Amino acid sequence: MVIFTYFSLFSFLYFDFQILYFKFDFLNRIILVNTEYLLHYIWKFKLYNPDSLRTENGTLIEVLDPGLHNEDAGPDFFNAKIKVNNTVWAGNIEIHNTSRDWYRHGHDQDKAYNSVILHLSEAINGVVINESGQEVPQCAIKISEPLRKSSEYLLFSKCRIPCKNFLSYLSGPTLNGWLICLALERLERKTNDINQHLKHFNNSWDEVFYVMLTRNFGFGINSDEFERLALSLPFNIILKHGDNLFQVEALMFGQAGYLEIENCLNQDYSNNQRKQESILSASSGKQLNEDVVDDYYYRMQKEYAFLKAKYKLKSPDSKTIRKLRVRPTSFPELRIAQLASLLQKSGRLFSTFLEKEDYNQIISHFMTEPSEYWQTHYSFGKRSGKSSKILGKSSVDVLIINTVAPILFAYGKKTFIEDYCQRAENLLESMKPEKNSIIREFGEAGVIPKNAMESQALIQLKKEYCDKRKCLYCRIGHKLLSNSR
Repeated sequence: MVIFTYFSLFSFLYFDFQILYFKFDFLNRIILVNTEYLLHYIWKFKLYNPDSLRTENGTLIEVLDPGLHNEDAGPDFFNAKIKVNNTVWAGNIEIHNTSRDWYRHGHDQDKAYNSVILHLSEAINGVVINESGQEVPQCAIKISEPLRKSSEYLLFSKCRIPCKNFLSYLSGPTLNGWLICLALERLERKTNDINQHLKHFNNSWDEVFYVMLTRNFGFGINSDEFERLALSLPFNIILKHGDNLFQVEALMFGQAGYLEIENCLNQDYSNNQRKQESILSASSGKQLNEDVVDDYYYRMQKEYAFLKAKYKLKSPDSKTIRKLRVRPTSFPELRIAQLASLLQKSGRLFSTFLEKEDYNQIISHFMTEPSEYWQTHYSFGKRSGKSSKILGKSSVDVLIINTVAPILFAYGKKTFIEDYCQRAENLLESMKPEKNSIIREFGEAGVIPKNAMESQALIQLKKEYCDKRKCLYCRIGHKLLSNSR
């Protein structure tokens, strides 16, 4: 028993030590990586004492051009120019934490590094030889203590926005200029996504618009599920039934998994039979709630069964569409009904929105009522008081920001027609900023967006810089660090 207890204690301590070692090793790796990035940053922006850049024998190095920063494979900086003893050298620069990292990364066996004219590191602890057998000149580059502390503060800050406590001290021009760049950067990223969709859909702008719009009708909580719905139901099928809203609804609800087709073809059920008979879900095998059973549901069920067979449709992988913690006006069934009505009304989706000149025309087009059934229902079989089920303005704004503006911008880029890009920017600038947790957090730090263009910029900043701790690549981080040298 005693032996067992000692063994258990030893095992526990060993396991605890392993966790502690892992944490220390992980932290150490982060610091090392950060140090190397910081050295890149210091070199790129010349945040060093010019008199401190000397070769190992003490010869002064004058930097004429630090070169072009390379974030892909190969040397860290291309086409740099330095002057040593009145001789100008042109070539590439490689940066490491120590000299030994040159060998650790295998550069001594890589011809791509034979063009390196200077090896920079915080600690010189060995000779550096390239693949051709030549010694590479070295220079120690030091990180000032204030700069190191500021960098580590940003890297290990517990704030979701690392520089949150400093944002209020930023000058207007610095922040505003960065927000413009971030907003365009976000539009460019979305353009890349749209171009990938275009390749998949043989350059069909209608199909791409349809998939994007359907995804965004999921409003975050069901975005993936709604996108699967769109991918399982080609837009050209929707177009074929553009004169019949009931059929468009049947196709969409069926592919979304709301309609069951078992035992409903070529059969008529009385109301009593419908109430008494247990309907089993064809996809999940679960019994349907009797509340969904009404005449409209059964007619749609039969219509979908016919259309599914006609077009040989395959239901998407079963993933439950969620409606937890959402208000009835945001129930997914109602969203699908609203989307079906919009698609049926729009016809050629892309060209319809391309013709809309401004925000008022676009939002007016979104203001469409779903079919009569949905005037008195939020979900199948559950009646409610009759009310307008038009999309709310805030919901339409989300759809415009995430669908219409990006696709206008992407189309302008693709066709080299700057007017469409400008229309996308003007559209975002004319809209109110979004309201979400990211915008609220920046608001607490004193940064309040004036329009949707700026709120999109803050989302880009948070997701691509703050969350990834890419402070060295951020203008705000640069401002903070450049004042710390």
